[in-house]
Amino acid sequence: MAEGAGEACCGADACASHAKADTLRAPVRACVDALVAAGARVETVTAHDDKDIDAVLARFDAPARPDGLTWPDGDSKTRLVVAAATDGQLRHVVRRLVRRYAPAPSRRPADLAGNRTVPDLPALGVLPMGPASRDLVSQLGLPRDPAAVAAAVLDGPVKRLDLLRNDAGSVTLDGALIGGRDENMLLPWRGRVEVDDAVLSDGDDPVLACAVGNAAGYADLDGLPLLTGADPTSGQLEVAVAVPVVSRTLLGRPKARVEVRRARGRAVAVLPRDEEIPFVDDGVKGTLTRKRSWWIEPGAWAVYTH
Repeated sequence: MAEGAGEACCGADACASHAKADTLRAPVRACVDALVAAGARVETVTAHDDKDIDAVLARFDAPARPDGLTWPDGDSKTRLVVAAATDGQLRHVVRRLVRRYAPAPSRRPADLAGNRTVPDLPALGVLPMGPASRDLVSQLGLPRDPAAVAAAVLDGPVKRLDLLRNDAGSVTLDGALIGGRDENMLLPWRGRVEVDDAVLSDGDDPVLACAVGNAAGYADLDGLPLLTGADPTSGQLEVAVAVPVVSRTLLGRPKARVEVRRARGRAVAVLPRDEEIPFVDDGVKGTLTRKRSWWIEPGAWAVYTH
């Protein structure tokens, strides 16, 4: 069990970890107390960098395999609770799990599913440190109360969820929104957006926004419905592109509207034609300057739920 600092936040486990002297926040103390009261042995870690995170995650390692790969132990008794204020912090922990257990393409083992590049990652307990919002905890219906989080980690079922990986080496739990704005105005950009074999934009259209969804965090934009059925258990991602369209009325007057094109599939590629396009991925801001591809990893990560 642990709380973290910044995006590099991490959790510790309810069995063993490296305790530090950092002051624990009230929800963390309450969750620890509930775990201890239930008979769990608990230590805490405040993660300040990736090395702290990786030291905790190493406790999930299975015994050595004949092929030398580092693999998670499916029978581990360790339980990890991540205390996170944002989805981006939780994502950072999952990204470190992927980096630890994803084999190189040249060392892909025969027991890895054909539609996956990572094995089943260990389940996580999530202790939300921020206010209730459209975060993943709310979307997935996970417990927010520290005592309920502790109960879920000890006795609750595991819910496996799809994971988006991308060719920049990161992961996405919820979704990404590509496009920017100047004050209250969306700024059009141009780029090719392709979902499997479906082309949502050929690069000539002025795109107001492109939503890539694993869950529904980016389901709408300023009241405009974008994603209509994003589901992190479906094995597919959903993509929506908003394009301004000008038509004519019967009297010949121009009429502007926004057309939303949608598609579902296993992968999406976005090839910008503009030099820099702002985007937000799991609440973390960035700039798209070259082609970016996301693909689905069905059931790759998991959480403890009610």
